[in-house]
Amino acid sequence: MTSISLLGCGLMGSPMSSRLLQHGYSLTVWNRTRSKADALRQQGAQVADTPAEAVAQADIVITMLEHGGVVEDVLFNPALPGAATKLKPGALVIDMSSILPEQAQDHGRRLAAQGVAYLDAPVSGGTVGAEAGTLAIMAGGQEADFERARAVLDVLGRPVHVGPTGSGQLTKLANQMIVGITIGAVAEALLLAQRGGADPAKVRQALRGGFAESRILEVHGQRMVDEDFAKRGSLAIQLKDLRNALHTADGLGFDAPITQHLTDLYAQAADHGFADLDQSGLYRELQRRQSR
Repeated sequence: MTSISLLGCGLMGSPMSSRLLQHGYSLTVWNRTRSKADALRQQGAQVADTPAEAVAQADIVITMLEHGGVVEDVLFNPALPGAATKLKPGALVIDMSSILPEQAQDHGRRLAAQGVAYLDAPVSGGTVGAEAGTLAIMAGGQEADFERARAVLDVLGRPVHVGPTGSGQLTKLANQMIVGITIGAVAEALLLAQRGGADPAKVRQALRGGFAESRILEVHGQRMVDEDFAKRGSLAIQLKDLRNALHTADGLGFDAPITQHLTDLYAQAADHGFADLDQSGLYRELQRRQSR
């Protein structure tokens, strides 16, 4: 059985670890906050003190970390010590974090130089998808490395190989543009309906199945109706991803005015104290604007 190491046992990494353990994989985990990794011990995971220790015997290493700077640190910082110091030649690193395409390309080059394969394979689907094993997985890298990883990725969701290294992250940015913009559209529409006297719950129900139907209307729309913004995803991470999309667009000479406008709204939401809400908490910012 393939030996796996997973670095980052947060909102997404923890349920992903649980699924791998349920499917019989030998799993070693590491997390900067040790208690989050220790919670997986009773499910059968080994817990390591450092990233380097965690990956020493691993055939496949999965990273699920907050942003590109943290991935850089966990892989390459000798002070931790970073995972790259102990990776076996021939190991495969699958970075499932959401980072910049240019960072993924750099990490892939550096790992290749020491005989380690690399996929950038960010995900969409949130904690619900992580728990159910239904994540959309967008993988960039060599086709052969993707096929090698497929059985493991199938446990976590629906993997699709989208192109060379960095393409997974580019696809995730496209995903986050669509998610972030659609959350704004659903929130604004429900608030408008409410202002006019309609029941937003009934409005959402009436829209289901028509051209406005979407996973965002289904899931985030329900959270807005219930005013339940407990963090499953994160408004702060949604903002980070939209900023990464704008950064990438700028590097490609691409104008993204809709993404720019929604990024500004998410930034204002964060400034007004909503950063720790679910990303559907953008509703709170739009609601606040109506009461000025």
